[in-house]
Amino acid sequence: MIEITISNLVKQFQGNVVLNNINLNVNAGELFFLLGPSGCGKTTLLRTIAGFYSVDGGKIFFGEKEVTKLPPHKRKTGMVFQSYALWPHMTVEQNVAFGLQQKNLKKSEITQLVGEALESVQMLPYTSRRPNELSGGQQQRVALARALVVRPRCLLLDEPLSNLDAQLRNEMRIEIRRICKQYHLTSIYVTHDQKEALSIADRIAVLEKGNIRQIGSPLELYKRPNSYFVAHFIGETNMIDGVVIRKGVDEAFVRTKIGNFRGMIDSQDPNIQEGSVVKVLIRPESIKLESLPVEENCVEGMIGHSTYFGEVAHYLFEKNGVQLQISELNPCHMTQTERYGIYAWALPEDVVILSE
Repeated sequence: MIEITISNLVKQFQGNVVLNNINLNVNAGELFFLLGPSGCGKTTLLRTIAGFYSVDGGKIFFGEKEVTKLPPHKRKTGMVFQSYALWPHMTVEQNVAFGLQQKNLKKSEITQLVGEALESVQMLPYTSRRPNELSGGQQQRVALARALVVRPRCLLLDEPLSNLDAQLRNEMRIEIRRICKQYHLTSIYVTHDQKEALSIADRIAVLEKGNIRQIGSPLELYKRPNSYFVAHFIGETNMIDGVVIRKGVDEAFVRTKIGNFRGMIDSQDPNIQEGSVVKVLIRPESIKLESLPVEENCVEGMIGHSTYFGEVAHYLFEKNGVQLQISELNPCHMTQTERYGIYAWALPEDVVILSE
């Protein structure tokens, strides 16, 4: 296990800044995700950490050692690519052994290490097969074994599940986390899939246009996004315009077109003061429906449209031209579509107030 530290990292391509003064610390043994839309710089950052790209500014440390100018093969990282990158003419065993053979290890040692790596990804029965005889999930397991067999100091994964179907992705998410924790690997994982990141990451960095917008645990990013971008990128959210009428230490009261709300704020945000124009954010699943009003954060309106999915229903709740998306588990308001006099409300801890 090693700690990875990125300090003031800058990367440009033909004069265009792709990574803008990136500062990042990945703890030893942590499964850390780089999350963001296409073109945000996440894959460039991963390949820069691996040593495939040179830097135009800043430093990279593996533990106490600076590796900024070290070539890839001397950084002792394991890389898992989106395309698997398996040799089609080699068997599973030969693919996994390839990296070890370059180190001129004894044949008996290579056989032992390959067997251990394939066993860890549950691919030991398939040693003699070639890649075209394997499913997508099996090929991905082989790619993982090939990265693990060289005993890397850290594991780097570049959208490794994007070519798999939904069921296989779910299975491999669990498998990748198990393997990373079993080997006590410091791992950096690139994806644009929010569910993938939320389900297995220890921490996540959300990137936009070469900048890190927020770093935190899955729960922190989902429950306390620090910007509209993060809130929208990670899950669905309702946004209501409002004005701050009173501010506390870590909460504020906001007047909106559909009523007043009490919600949580970043106490360090200087832009949230009395009279400030803000946005009120509420996740669809945080809004509850009732037949009678509750004390606060309560809006009377109507369910204008509903969509039933069995275990959950999605409603559009309307008042004064403002629509709120509501998700209800185990639906019980399906018969109240187009009915007025329904109350929607949310707990203050589920309401986030942002200045930007």
